Formats: sequence, C-alpha cells, structure tokens
Amino acid sequence: MKQENNTSNSLAPLSSQQLEELVIQIKQWGKQLGFQAVGISDTNLSIAEQHFNHWIDNKMHGDMEYMSRHGTKRTRPAELETGTLSIISVRMDYFPEDPEQAIELLKKNNKAYIARYSLGRDYHKLVKKRLQKLAKQLEEAIGEFGYRVFTDSAPILEKPLAEKAGLGWIGKHSNLLQEKTGSWFFLGELFTNLPLPTDSPAINHCGTCQKCITVCPTQAIVEPYVVDSRLCISYLTIESKQAIPEKLRPLMGNRIYGCDDCQLFCPWNRFSEQTIESDYFARGDLASPELLDLFQWIETEFLKNTEGSAIRRIGHQSWQRNIAVALGNTLADNPSNSNEIIKALKEQQSNSSPLVQEHIFWALQQFKH
Repeated sequence: MKQENNTSNSLAPLSSQQLEELVIQIKQWGKQLGFQAVGISDTNLSIAEQHFNHWIDNKMHGDMEYMSRHGTKRTRPAELETGTLSIISVRMDYFPEDPEQAIELLKKNNKAYIARYSLGRDYHKLVKKRLQKLAKQLEEAIGEFGYRVFTDSAPILEKPLAEKAGLGWIGKHSNLLQEKTGSWFFLGELFTNLPLPTDSPAINHCGTCQKCITVCPTQAIVEPYVVDSRLCISYLTIESKQAIPEKLRPLMGNRIYGCDDCQLFCPWNRFSEQTIESDYFARGDLASPELLDLFQWIETEFLKNTEGSAIRRIGHQSWQRNIAVALGNTLADNPSNSNEIIKALKEQQSNSSPLVQEHIFWALQQFKH
C-alpha cells in the first residue's frame, strides 16, 4: 500500500489500547476539520458486492461503462489498494437552503432546478484536502503508515463502506440516510493499513415508507434499494451524452442538472440542517436562475460561470440539451412569455450541434397554439 507522498512505512505495531485511543483521536480531528461524522469499517463488502453485481448484470448502469470496468476492485478495497485493513469514512453536510425553497422552485416552470449539491464549489477538492490533513495529523501522531485518500474519485462502493462505518443506512432511494441529519451530505474515504477497531454498522430505519419511490418523477426506483440509472434524471442530465428518451422528457420538468426529489420529500430530511460550510453556499444566481438566461450562455460563458463547480463537467452541449427539454416543458404549459421562449429556441437551433437541435425541435413541438 502506498502513501500519498511517501512509500516507506516505519510504523511500529500498536497495542489494542493504543488503537482504541487512536480512533477517538481520529474522530476528534475529523470534527475539527469540518466533518460532521467519522466512522471506521473493515474491507468486507461481500453483501454489497452481490447487490452491485446484480445491478450491473441487469444493465442498470446505462452508459456508465466505468462502473463495470474494474472487476472486483470496486467491491474489494484491498484489491484496489493492496494492504488496506481498515477504512475511515467521513461525512460532510452540504445542503445550502431551506428544503421548502427547493420544492417551490420545482413548481416554477420559468426557473431552472439544479441539484443542490452542485450549487457551490466542487466538493471533490474540498473533501479530499481535508482528508489529506487528517492523514497528516495521524502520521504526525504515530509515524509513517500506508494510506490513500478518496472522494468519489476511484472505483469504490462508498455508501456501503459508510453504512458499515455507522455513518448512516442506505435508504430505498440508494442514498445514505442518518436519522438526525437526513441525507444531504458528501462522503470521503481514507484507506489505511492500520488494524483500527471498527464501528457498528448503521441500522436501517426506512421501515414501510415508500415516499422516495412514489415521488420519483420517472419512477427510476424500480424496487426498494434499486435505482435504474437509465430512468434517473440525474443520469440523463449529467452522465448520459446521448439523446434523452422522448417519453422521459416531459417528466423532467425544469430539472436541468440532476434531481433531488427522492431526498426533498424523504421524511428523514425534515431533520436536516443548512450547511455551515461557506464553500457549499449557492454561487451567483444558480439557486434560482431563469431558464432563458442559462440557455443563452455561449460556451465561453458556460465555462466561466461554472468554473470550480461540478456542473462544468457535463459540458456546454449537455447543458443546452437539458435546458431545451426544460423549455419545451415550459411551452407545454402555454406561459405568458411563449413568444420569447420560441424565439430563443429558434435562434439557437441553427448554431447548435445535431444533438441539441433534436431537443430544440422537440421543445418547439410542445407549444400548444
């Protein structure tokens, strides 16, 4: 197992008592670094592996071929990083506003809904930097050891690991839930070659609730704990680079980047609190932007306005494709500014890629004279 900056390992064996005390210290350091929870797990994901393989075998990952690319490395952490004995999982809350504001935004067809996790700074760098600081504090305390930091940056089943570490349980919508804070948080992992004492796994508290299943706009949660990505708005607007299936377009509403419905309407999220991390506060007008304003961004504006944001990774073409669908759904409601929307769509039609042109053509067809 390698270290981030030093491949040697001069760590002397630690006693059981020293390891117990070390875990207490790790959790204190984690809280001081801005993580709301820290937990420890082993590397056994045999049950999660069965669930994951079933999902892959049924092609529910869609075009995300990277999900099946790495064989058992995704489900067996010690194969991904040789020497891994225990994994430190961390949670960082990100929700930037009152959930009722987000729910109300879904009803405004002239506005764009953007998944709340992406309104602020891209979390990958922030969480990873904090995890690296945690690793350095640990190294200063015990000497050099083998470790590697991850934040949604490698083939890892981070939610099953976090569940084993006691950070929450995987809900029927496949997101991690915690009874006191809901599900609005990011996860990160620190793989170590330390034989750390592990935490007790979280207990599932979903019970008979089916709210996330019933509210999903496209019915992507095909059964409890199973999400078919090919139907999921988050997949369609972020991961997929293809044409969005026509039968799903009317169901997308004004959602142009991701979808939060399964979280917004989850009863456990009534306990969630707004983040105190300023980097996750909404940037500019992204919290409640006008669809037409966003649609008229040329590529350089898109890149400038999404700099440092997770949104940027979908590219300008997918951005326009998604907004064209939302504008089509707006036209279907015969809004007062129909002429303005139609004009904007037609102006973009000749200057767009064939993929975007297809969605613009569909959008224009939605207008009921």
